[in-house]
Amino acid sequence: MAAGLEEAFGAAGEFGGGQRRLTAFLVLLQVYVACQSMLIVLVGAMPEYRIDQEGIPASKAELAKHIHFTSNFTSIVTEWYLIEQEAYKVSLASSLFFAGLLIGNITFGPLSDRLGRKPVYMSGLFFDVLFGYVTALAPNYGVFAVSRFFVGIVNGGMALVSFVLTQEYVGKSFWSFTGSLTNLTFAVGIAVYALLGYCVREWRHLALVSNTPGVIFLLLSFMLPESPRWLYSQGKTAEAEDVMQYIALGNGKERLNLKLKPSAGTSLKDEPPPGILNLVKHPVLRWRTIILMYIWYVCSLVYYGLTLNAGELGGNLYLNVALYGLVEVPAFPLCMFFIEKPWSGRRKTMMCFLIFAGFACMFTMFLPKSSGLLLSPTLLALCGKMMVSAAFNIVYIYTSELYPTVLRNAGLGVCSMSCRFGGILAPFVPSMKSLSPSVPLVVFGISGLSAGFLTLLLPETLNKPIAESIEDLQSPKYRVLINEKANQLEEST
Repeated sequence: MAAGLEEAFGAAGEFGGGQRRLTAFLVLLQVYVACQSMLIVLVGAMPEYRIDQEGIPASKAELAKHIHFTSNFTSIVTEWYLIEQEAYKVSLASSLFFAGLLIGNITFGPLSDRLGRKPVYMSGLFFDVLFGYVTALAPNYGVFAVSRFFVGIVNGGMALVSFVLTQEYVGKSFWSFTGSLTNLTFAVGIAVYALLGYCVREWRHLALVSNTPGVIFLLLSFMLPESPRWLYSQGKTAEAEDVMQYIALGNGKERLNLKLKPSAGTSLKDEPPPGILNLVKHPVLRWRTIILMYIWYVCSLVYYGLTLNAGELGGNLYLNVALYGLVEVPAFPLCMFFIEKPWSGRRKTMMCFLIFAGFACMFTMFLPKSSGLLLSPTLLALCGKMMVSAAFNIVYIYTSELYPTVLRNAGLGVCSMSCRFGGILAPFVPSMKSLSPSVPLVVFGISGLSAGFLTLLLPETLNKPIAESIEDLQSPKYRVLINEKANQLEEST
């Protein structure tokens, strides 16, 4: 029988055993992504040191004779003596990584929309592993810094495509679950990296150990199928049917008697495939993209801003890194509970989390440091960070549902690019304390509040059909499906 893609997922299974194995593999990949993303935190750590003469020696050879590092780990600081006037190079390597992420987010999305999810993902993972080894074996700082830039490009792009691939293997009703699980695993991956750092104190060995799992993931990735949603959106219905049969067999079902209907918009063969400019040309997508770019930017700005204003965590370096990741874990059960409820959904839940994060910033500046544990500025700021982590998690899922399949990666890529600008600018906002101590928190608070209210301009996507092509956004049938879903939802409540 002829059927649409959602009907095919209903027949093959939306989240059966085969899909759970595919999802588990790509979700576990986030541990590797987290280790690469957080590498500079330990590899570039500044240990305690003393110099047994007055002043800083002019040459590195002289400096090596008179400097004594007292910590029991090595880093690029101890190997290349990146202290005093040279200390900025650690931050520079970190900035180059984020600059690479920005480029990777904007380039890999459109590429995967045109060439397919799997080949772009595989290429990104291959070069991520390659440049990861270059980082670990770098003979000097210059090679290290350049390798971090290229790791940023391929790591950011590959992670983006793998996230979309995770979503497109399963039925739409499970997107919130797989999206939350992906982001949760990234947070746990930060704690795993802290544990690796605790066990492996030599920075080159740590970089090698952190990068080697990528080889295993690369080899196993050859067994992944292409996204059936991407194949269907490109008019490759026969190949999409083969993947759906593969999924059905993996779910323990017999071979399906199924033939997919042609996707809307694929009959126009002479027209070029949709590209990133369609995000600007199409009026509905244009306004969605502008609003989502601002929300992604604010999520990043407030997230890193609250981290910087939470105060210095004294004590063990590795414990601090682990807590940095684990503080985000409670955010994900909150997301899973609220975004699936008809009375809250994606839009209202994200709005509330952003507004709560904004108020956390504003209220923190009114609390004295000696106000006690339950009302301490640090605890309130960390609660705010948990709120914005929840918003970050939702915006990934929400954005995936707001774009049609043919432009989903391009849309996510553009939004992720604006997110990187927020991360880059966040460290500079605290310098505004020179105007007034409360200015940085006011900036973060107003940003969170404004993004929260802007969310109300976006449509709800809970229990709504997913657009496969741009034409679906204006198709009367698509709009009827939306109304039918909304009516069914109202009747069920």
